[in-house]
Amino acid sequence: MTKAPLIVFTDLDGTLLDHDSYSYAAAAPALLRLREMGAPVILASSKTAAEIAQLRDELGLAAYPAIVENGAGILSAFAKTATGADEYARIRTALDQVAPDLRRHFTGFGDMTAHDVAKSTGLSLAQAQLARQRCFSEPGEWAGTEEERGVFEQALAELGVAARYGGRYLTLSLGRTKADRMDEIASIYGNPPRIALGDAPNDLEMLLAADYPVLISNPHSKPLPQLPKKQANRILRSTKTGPSGWNQMVLSLISDQRT
Repeated sequence: MTKAPLIVFTDLDGTLLDHDSYSYAAAAPALLRLREMGAPVILASSKTAAEIAQLRDELGLAAYPAIVENGAGILSAFAKTATGADEYARIRTALDQVAPDLRRHFTGFGDMTAHDVAKSTGLSLAQAQLARQRCFSEPGEWAGTEEERGVFEQALAELGVAARYGGRYLTLSLGRTKADRMDEIASIYGNPPRIALGDAPNDLEMLLAADYPVLISNPHSKPLPQLPKKQANRILRSTKTGPSGWNQMVLSLISDQRT
């Protein structure tokens, strides 16, 4: 495969998609320019393969793989579903091996009905059904104390399952991240310069693994944690929010001869 001129990795909600309307219309000029250049655009999200496949088709990006479930898995190009049910089954099996007095504090999506997930997430029932079609990770609500969570996470670690707390959900996986998947996907396209765009602290690993890390302004998101000055200075920041900021920053980087 011919080396791509650059590759874009992007978060969705609050980044490529508007925080309120979920529209990507404002990013259309930059998306068109990337298409004309032959630059892959890789969607990278906490969403499942079932959720992302439909959006990827709508964006005209089906020819490229996507990073799903926060890096726990990859949706192959043109695929509608991902394969990895054995990974999800392994996570659920590990949960059943945790001491009951700890396990009872964790309510995963696999413990919920679609109606429960819709209520927890604010998604529509149809969207919640797609969110429950998990292959690589298990998000859930934690009802115990911080101390109990530490013991719970250690018990899972001994069973080969990693836990990451995002402030809303405790997500269990086999440990891979968006940054790990970036290396894997970029190699397919000859390891071109990487642009990564995100709007929240949980995008930080992905941003720091890029040549051009871009933080999209989002007044609804928490600020990034304190970083060493060298890392902080690398991060480019948009003045506009959501897809408008995405469009602004991508077009600016494309016009910069460094990319």
